[in-house]
Amino acid sequence: MPSLAISTTGLILLTVLVTLAIIALILLAVRFVHHPRNSLTVSEHLMDQARELKAHGRMDDAVFLVRGEAGMSHRAAVRFVRRL
Repeated sequence: MPSLAISTTGLILLTVLVTLAIIALILLAVRFVHHPRNSLTVSEHLMDQARELKAHGRMDDAVFLVRGEAGMSHRAAVRFVRRL
């Protein structure tokens, strides 16, 4: 019957791989907690204000307003205002 002995180098490599996998999973979980999907709600009043700013050529102000009121990231707020 073959022996299941693992060399010291193999054991160290296995430990490093398992540790890296655990760290990657923790980082992924933290990312999802800090950036939840579909949790932001935008009121009709905010959408109307942003539309008005956009219509007057004040895109940056509309993005700033949406970011402040809805708590969106800059990228998400730009996408939101562009779609209005």
